[in-house]
Amino acid sequence: MHPLAWWVWALGLGTAASRTTNPLLLALLVAVAGYVVGTHRTDAPWARSYTAFVKLGLVVLGVRLAFAVVLGSPVPGTHTLVTLPEVPLPAWAQGIRLGGRVTAEGFLFALYDGLRLATLLICVGAANALANPARLLKSLPGALYEAGVAVVVAMTFAPHLVADVQRLRAARRLRGRPDRGVRGLLQVGLPVLEGALERSVALAAAMDSRGYGRTTEVPARVRRTTAALTLGGLLGVCAGTYGVLTAEGGGYGLPVLLAGVAAALAGLRLGGRRSPRTRYRPDAWGVRAWLVAGSGVAVAALLIVCAAYDPAALHPTVVPPTSPDLPLLPAVAILLGLLPAFAVPAPTAAPSEEETS
Repeated sequence: MHPLAWWVWALGLGTAASRTTNPLLLALLVAVAGYVVGTHRTDAPWARSYTAFVKLGLVVLGVRLAFAVVLGSPVPGTHTLVTLPEVPLPAWAQGIRLGGRVTAEGFLFALYDGLRLATLLICVGAANALANPARLLKSLPGALYEAGVAVVVAMTFAPHLVADVQRLRAARRLRGRPDRGVRGLLQVGLPVLEGALERSVALAAAMDSRGYGRTTEVPARVRRTTAALTLGGLLGVCAGTYGVLTAEGGGYGLPVLLAGVAAALAGLRLGGRRSPRTRYRPDAWGVRAWLVAGSGVAVAALLIVCAAYDPAALHPTVVPPTSPDLPLLPAVAILLGLLPAFAVPAPTAAPSEEETS
């Protein structure tokens, strides 16, 4: 399976999550992503980061709710849940409050907003758990190779840090030493940082021996053309995206977006001349990759259409507070994200050492 297909699928689910605040639909998106990850992730180090992303989503949800309780909510409400002691603030902090009345409407608004952000993080974690970062790096264009290496190194080292923390905490428990609190954190954190530094030095030496960062000379005219195409393309993508998402830009949004994408791709194509490299056994984009990527794109497109035609179903009202309903068509559209679980064979063995290194 091409690793880019997993990212397109996960970003499609994330786009669908950004179009709704219905907790039932968000829970269905999390269930779809979790089922596919549970059936197709391997024992590789990067696959273990999915649990960390789920925990991070729960932390973000908790922080969002805490801010709504302590700092208040912009949503007016009449149903009071609890009244906290309010701290008086000076005149220059007008519009901000600490404590006071906590309403059911404001709490529901914060809950729905936090669930949406947590779902986005879980979708990104699903892509990180399913896609091999080393193979994904091979698929990047030459102009993005150096930036891609930095991202891949970060995504690869993060699971190693989590594994080191778990291993050291288990070792301290076996020796009867505390692994919690400030003392336990210091005793565990220092060896983890030492191991991360050693891996960083070894990786830097390996990258230097392989010629990383060395570029070829290109004419100044090509460099200027590349910069103009890339910058103009990115500006066109931003302007086109704004036009597509707003009602006023319906006429020019899509053409400007397509022109910006074409210019950016041309700039990346020219920029790749500065970083010539070969690819050994490149991944093929086959039928299964089209099915995986297409299912994610279909989920995003159908949720966008449903949000345009029936926004009330995707955004339940909080003033007054009402129980959310599960709309049929958006739920069926989200279930299309389960297609990779049946179209892609489940992994039967862990990747080799060459593939994980």
